[in-house]
Amino acid sequence: MILYDPFWKTLKQSGESTYSLITKHKISSSTIDRLRKNQPITTTTMNDLCRILNCDVKDIAVYVSSEEDQIL
Repeated sequence: MILYDPFWKTLKQSGESTYSLITKHKISSSTIDRLRKNQPITTTTMNDLCRILNCDVKDIAVYVSSEEDQIL
């Protein structure tokens, strides 16, 4: 399961806010909601967030093994 817990820490350290992501950087409010709920986002969005926050992918998301993962 992909978790976005690192995103919230990175966002706080960056000086940006969800408001500035939405208004200044045109990240949709539905994307912010998806991050809050640990729902999938696109790699394009991950790229945009890394660029905006000047960080690496590991500063946005982390993989944690879960019983909810689909069976392969």
